[in-house]
Order: sequence, then C-alpha cells, then structure tokens
Amino acid sequence: MNEEEYISAFLDDATTIIKKLDRTTIRTMSRILQDIRKNGGRLFILGVGGGAGHASHAVNDFRKIAGIESYAPTDNVSELTARVNDDGWETVFVHWLKGSRLVAKDCIFVFSVGGGNAEKNVSVNLVNALKYSKQIGAKIIGIVGRDGGYTAKVADACVIIPTVNETTVTPQTEAFQAIIWHLLVSSPALQKSEMKWESTK
Repeated sequence: MNEEEYISAFLDDATTIIKKLDRTTIRTMSRILQDIRKNGGRLFILGVGGGAGHASHAVNDFRKIAGIESYAPTDNVSELTARVNDDGWETVFVHWLKGSRLVAKDCIFVFSVGGGNAEKNVSVNLVNALKYSKQIGAKIIGIVGRDGGYTAKVADACVIIPTVNETTVTPQTEAFQAIIWHLLVSSPALQKSEMKWESTK
C-alpha cells in the first residue's frame, strides 16, 4: 500500500467508525458526568501512554469548559514516579486514588486502547484502580478499543471504538477518544463556559 492509498484507507476507516459509534452509551456517559457535577463529585482521568496525554488535556476541558473538578495522576511526575519507585507500577493508580480519598460520588474516566487485562499483564495498573473504584462505589466510564478489556466489563458506561482495521487500532482508538471527550464537554448538557474561538466575532 502506498502513501496515498494509506491516507484514503485511514480516513475511510474513520468514517466507518463514526457510523458505528454507540450514541446511546455516549448519552449515558453524559448523564453520569452531569450527575457527578450536580452532586459535587470529582472526575479522575486515568490513562497511560497516549491515554496519559489525553488525560491531561481532558482534565483541562472538563474543569474549564464543563465545570467539573477533575484530576489526572499522570500530571504530577514527581508523585507518579515516587509511587512507581516505592510501590510499583501495577498499584500506582490505586495508591494515588487512596491518597485522593476517592468516594462513591466521584467518577473514574479511563482512556485506554485495550481497557486493561490482568491475565495478559497489560495495563494492570488500570485493572487494579478499577477494582478499588468498584469497592468504593465510584462510577466508572471509559473510551477504549478492541473488546474493551476490563474497563468494559466493569464500567457504568464504556464506549468501545469499533475495530475496522487491525493494523490501525491504536491510532484510531486514541483519535476517537479525543473526539468523544470534546463532544461531551461541548454538549449543551455539560458545557458551562463559552469556548474562546466560538465566542470571538
């Protein structure tokens, strides 16, 4: 496949994914987030790799645009690396959530390509964090790829980005994670503050 063919195929796949997205689940996520805000809960956004980058960006958007108190453990490099060094990578998010005093009115939001899989030893830190969150009774939402992994099994609402091409699962999943969270914060149900370029005449 040459470059021109790849570009066309990637964009055609994106069009197919858009048509297959579960809109009902997106609405459910929106209602959960509305309830979290109404009840004074906090949003903790978890991700590794590209998901960590998304978490940082999404924290800004949910705080600034949607008015939801939001945090990402990967934003504090000093604490993150200290916990990895002292406690281990697999429990880093659990200990961070305990330090943040996670309660039932809070919500965990996961950005992950695979959703976590303890049996395959993939993103076990997410799996452990979600197990703890379930014990506390916090809501869980996520945007994941493939079969959704552990996140899809335990979430109150989880959008699974459909796989239409096995060779581009990661870039398509991460691209649509950004599309969906931007959809959420800019929706009439969640947007509280005007966005800069939409307010500029």
